[in-house]
Amino acid sequence: MARVRYGARTEAEIQAAREKSSKLPDIWSTGVVAVWESDPDAVAAVLPPPLKPTEKPLVRANISKVDLPGYPLGAGSVAVAAEHNGVEGWYPLVMPMTHERALIGGREVFGEPKKLGEVTVDRDGLVVNAKLARHGIAFVEVRGAVSGDLPVPEPTQKTDFYFKFLPAVDGSGFDADPVLVHCTRNEKVRKLERITGDVVLRESMFDPVADLPVRTVVEITIGEKTTDQKGKVVERVSAQALLPYIHQRYDDPQQILDGPPEGSEKAVGKADGKGAGA
Repeated sequence: MARVRYGARTEAEIQAAREKSSKLPDIWSTGVVAVWESDPDAVAAVLPPPLKPTEKPLVRANISKVDLPGYPLGAGSVAVAAEHNGVEGWYPLVMPMTHERALIGGREVFGEPKKLGEVTVDRDGLVVNAKLARHGIAFVEVRGAVSGDLPVPEPTQKTDFYFKFLPAVDGSGFDADPVLVHCTRNEKVRKLERITGDVVLRESMFDPVADLPVRTVVEITIGEKTTDQKGKVVERVSAQALLPYIHQRYDDPQQILDGPPEGSEKAVGKADGKGAGA
């Protein structure tokens, strides 16, 4: 009988796939990173326990083109600064990806809040424009001009926090206790430039990052980097405490009831008059 590819793999095939995936070459990306100081109450409001706010209410948008051979990928995220048991890192609220292949693994293995979306990074000479978009709305746009080179930083390790869970079959709660994941990334940078510009947040029912207003732009950069990542379950968390936050992961139709704050504008931007490297 011919090989049935949906059939069970042999132990040798499983082991070969595992070994190959553990020896991936460096994959470089070109990305724009914008960090801004936001409203401390808004940042605290999006953090499920046991995550806590850090000293500064920072928000970070990462918008990248990833050089996958024959399979270019747009990858982005919007995250807020958070702390857990003395470890400082970032809690991503949404991670748009342009291909399903990148989306599925991150959601199923690490609990990453990945969603299909549009991710663009355009550079014309010194002018840079980067966007995260879903449902026809560019809910984050970073725009500006390259204003100088920055020193290439030493390799560093960064931490992201994710909650991994399975919604219950009957639609109420979870099938098992959720877990908190610390995902550590080893990052190497080979080129880094400063951008002087601004961040524009647009109202979106399904991606309401406009609720995290730009008070002060901390920095905007464009660079070339490569990362690897490893995840570790650090604790089981209270299902009851996490339940009010799980709509963050999905395009929940009930969010149509969550209108924008009174007096909010369709687009909110903040220019950094001192330069993005301040």
